[in-house]
Amino acid sequence: MCDLWSMSAHAELRSLLGDDAVLDGRLPQAAAYLHDETETRAIVGSADAVALPASAQQAASVVAWCYAHDVPLVPRGGGTGFAGGAVPLDGGVVLGLERLRSPVRIEPERWRAWVPAGLTTAALRRLAREHGLYYPPDPGSAEASLVGGNIATNAGGPHTFKYGVTGNWVTGLEVVLAPGELVRIGGASRKDVGGYDLRSLLVGSEGTLGVITGAWVKLLPAPEAALPVVALYPDLESGMAALDAALTCGVVPAALEFLDRGALAASLAAFDRGVHQLAPELRARAQLMLIAEADGSEWEAAAGQRELELALGPGSLALHAPTASARIAALWRWRDSVSGAVTAVRGGKLSEDVVVPVEHLAQLVRFTVELGERHALPACSWGHAGDGNVHATFMIDRADADQVHRAELAAHELFALAASLGGAITGEHGVGLVKQRQLALQWPPAALALHEGVKRLLDPKGLLNPGKKLAR
Repeated sequence: MCDLWSMSAHAELRSLLGDDAVLDGRLPQAAAYLHDETETRAIVGSADAVALPASAQQAASVVAWCYAHDVPLVPRGGGTGFAGGAVPLDGGVVLGLERLRSPVRIEPERWRAWVPAGLTTAALRRLAREHGLYYPPDPGSAEASLVGGNIATNAGGPHTFKYGVTGNWVTGLEVVLAPGELVRIGGASRKDVGGYDLRSLLVGSEGTLGVITGAWVKLLPAPEAALPVVALYPDLESGMAALDAALTCGVVPAALEFLDRGALAASLAAFDRGVHQLAPELRARAQLMLIAEADGSEWEAAAGQRELELALGPGSLALHAPTASARIAALWRWRDSVSGAVTAVRGGKLSEDVVVPVEHLAQLVRFTVELGERHALPACSWGHAGDGNVHATFMIDRADADQVHRAELAAHELFALAASLGGAITGEHGVGLVKQRQLALQWPPAALALHEGVKRLLDPKGLLNPGKKLAR
C-alpha cells in the first residue's frame, strides 16, 4: 500500500468494526482523542485514525491489523491521565475502549465482579454498592476514568492507604497481546502462584505490553460508615507530628490526606462555603491540613473517629469531625476539587505525583516550595500523606512557553530528590510520555535492561503505545 491512510486503509478498519466505529484522525470529531489531561501542558498528538471497537474481539482485530501493517497503536481509556500516556505521538491508530461496556457481571455472594474495560470507575463502585459491596479504588476522575485505564496505570486515590491501588483488586485480566491474540491471564480465583506473575506485569504497563479489555476484580462488604476528621495546623512541623500520631494511634485510617499552605490558599474559600465555616484568623494562620477517615461498622467508625481526633488534636488550630452524611460528602467533593482550584490560580499547572517514605514527606513538601521560588513559579503540594505520595505542583500560564520550561526543569529536580530519598518518580499517574527516561534515577542498569527486555519480548515491533514508559 503506497499511502497507508488512503481510503482503502480506512475501509479495511471499517470492515472490521463498522462504519460508525472508525474516525479519520485528521477531522474535528477525532480531536478529543488526541490529548489527555496533559493538554494543560500543550501536549496534543496526531492520529491517522481512531478505532472504537464494541467488543474485545474487535479490539483484537484492530491490534492484529496494526501489527500486520506496522502501524503504531495507542490504547485509550477515558483520557483522564496526567502523564500523556494516551496521546498518539506521530500518527497511527488510537484504540478507544469506551464502547467496551458489557457484559458486567456482579457476583455478590462471592465478592467479585467481571468488568469490561469501558466501564467507568464510578459506575463499578455504584454497582458494587447496590449489592452491599465495596470497590475501594477511587481516583479523583472516577466519573470519567475507565476501569481499563485504571488497570493500565495502576491508579490510586485517597483510600489507597488502607485498601491499596487498583492492582490489589484485580485477580484476572483479559488482554490483547501482540500480534493480536486475545488471552486471559488469571481469573476469578483469588490465589494463583503457578507461574510468573504476568497479571501484575500487565497491570500498570500503560498499554505498552498489551491492551486490557476486561478484568476480574475483588469486592468487599461495604463498610457501614466512614467518618472523617479534618485538622488545621499553624506550621508543617506540628502537622507532621500529628501525622505520626495518627499512624501510631491503633486505627488504620481508610484515608490520610494532606494539603500544604499553597493548596489551602487556593481552595479554602470553597471549604468555607461548602464544608465548614472557619474563622478568618484560622484561615490566615493555616499552613497545613490533614484529613483522616475511619471506616467499618458504625461502632468501629465512630470509635476510630474519636481516636483520630485525639491523635490529630495536639498542636492543631481547629478540628472538624462531621458525622452527617451530607457534610461528609461535601468534604470529599471539596477534596476532589483542589486540583481545579490550584489550576485556576494561573490557568494551568504542572503537577507530578512523586513518592517518598513517609518520614521524608516534610522534606519533599518544603523542597517543592523552594523549587518554585528558585524557578520563579508559585508552587504547592497536596496528596496522600499516609503513602508519602505528593502531588507537587507548579502553577503556570500554559500559554507561556518559558513558564512551562521552568516548571519542567523543576520537576526533574523533584524526581531526583524523590529517588535519592528512596522514593519513586510516580505513585499513581504512571510514566507515560512526561516521565519517560526518569526511571534511571531510581533503578540500577540491570533493572532498566530487564524493563527494556520485557518490552521487546511482548511487543517485538515496538508498535504498542510507542514512545511511552521508556526506561532510559
